[in-house]
Amino acid sequence: MPGYYNTQHLTDFGKIADVQPELGKKFFDYYNSVFADGALTAREKSLIALAVAHAVQCPYCIDAYTQDCQQKGADFEQMTEALHVAVAIRGGASLVHGMQMRERVQKLGM
Repeated sequence: MPGYYNTQHLTDFGKIADVQPELGKKFFDYYNSVFADGALTAREKSLIALAVAHAVQCPYCIDAYTQDCQQKGADFEQMTEALHVAVAIRGGASLVHGMQMRERVQKLGM
């Protein structure tokens, strides 16, 4: 039985624009421009995308950017380091939101 996420969806992603080709073209033109070499290399951008994919927990993106990172010359150690950056930011964001809880506890006099 297939899981909730279907790996074929990633392969067929480009077809998402079939119903609205004009909007699809705009998105994919923008997307491709974002990932082109600029102040950051395409490889660096791919590592960022891999980290973000883990932070937003998108299995499609994790699959795609794991492969993309490898194709652009990133090794497993670099990809793992990018993952740890995402974990640190996500964990820190959760912890700093604990300040809201702390403030609320103090206001309630607990």
